[in-house]
Formats: sequence, C-alpha cells, structure tokens
Amino acid sequence: MRRIVLLFFMLSASLSMTAQIHEIGVFVGGSNYIGDIGATNYINPNQLAYGFIYKWNKSSRYSWRASLIWSQLSGDDANADIRSRVQRDFQFKNSIREISAGLEFNFLPFNLHNFSKPVTPYIYGGLSYFSHDDLNFSGGVAVDNGNRNTFAIPMTLGIKAKVSTHLVLAAEVGARYTFTDNLDGSNPTGANSNLSFGNIYSDDWYVFTGITLTYTFGRLPCYYCFE
Repeated sequence: MRRIVLLFFMLSASLSMTAQIHEIGVFVGGSNYIGDIGATNYINPNQLAYGFIYKWNKSSRYSWRASLIWSQLSGDDANADIRSRVQRDFQFKNSIREISAGLEFNFLPFNLHNFSKPVTPYIYGGLSYFSHDDLNFSGGVAVDNGNRNTFAIPMTLGIKAKVSTHLVLAAEVGARYTFTDNLDGSNPTGANSNLSFGNIYSDDWYVFTGITLTYTFGRLPCYYCFE
C-alpha cells in the first residue's frame, strides 16, 4: 500500500511538471535609489539595469517567478531638492547583483494560448537577495570596503500583453525595501561606524523600472484543458 501511494504521488508530481508552461526572457530598464544622498524621487531611473527572468505558470492567474538582475545605483546631492543636501555635495555609485524569487499574480485571467484576453495588469512579491559595495565617506569621498550581501522585499506592479504565439511583452516598476541603510555609505558598520550621517533609522530602497520580453514554451497548462 505504501508503495502504491508513493508511486501515485510521484506520477502526480511528474504530470504536474509536464503540464505547466514556462517563460524565459530578459529584463531591460533603469534603476534608481532612495536614501540619504541625492534626489528623493520614488521613480527616477538614472542607471542601466538588465538581467534574466523565468516564470513557471501554474494557472491563468498566478505563476512562480525568478530573476537575476545587475545594475548600478547612484546618488548625487547636486540633484537633490533639499538645500542641506545640495550644500553637502556628496555623491556615490554602488554596484548591485540581485537574485529574486516569488509569486506573480494576474488581475485578469491570462491564458497564453488564447488571445481573447491578451492584456492584464499584475503584481509580484517575494524575496530578493543581493550583493552590494560596502561604502563609507572619508573626506567627502565614497570609499569601497569590499562587498556585503543582504535581503530585500520586492514589490512590483506591471502590465503585460501577448504579442505573438510565443512572446509576452511587459512593462513594470518594482520597488525593493532593503535590510540595509548603507547602500550610499551613510551608515557604515565596524571601525567606520562613527562616520554615519543622515537618517540612521530608515533603511534604503532601490527601484527597477523597465520592460521584460519572455518566450513561452512547454506543454499546455492544466487550466487550458477546462476552458
């Protein structure tokens, strides 16, 4: 009996995996940071961001999603709308590499094999893990002290459309709330902790704004069989 039950679950898992449809593609856009240096605009892409994206569609409403994105964050007090920042005149650049995974939810049914409803807005949430330069300011200059890794919470809103049988085009804005306050060198740790400035009780954010183009492949998902 135990062997039969085990075999049943193995077959169910196998059928479930072959009954999905997959998407793989690219993300291209821009990034901006929100913190203690430079402008305070929430959506203000000023650096190139690019990467790869994968989706495993479980139904017409939701899919599991993973991405790998590279970018550089920058801030310049000369672009700030706060007078004290302009007078301080700090600037920095920070390279980041992010891997993110989570759930994407479609507001409307999005059947990749049916063009009757070719467009839907969507949201994405999950968990991101990223690497960034460990900075601190010395004499008004940002100094790189190696790399650090930390987590962020992605919150993405977008809209996507089927442009052909196998291609899906999307535009999205994704904010990341990070678990660090030192993307800009304003709150270093260790021996440089005495060099902190700005609001040390508020963690930094960064935002990706851009488009994705994905190619769909795999067998028809189970939800298609019941439509």
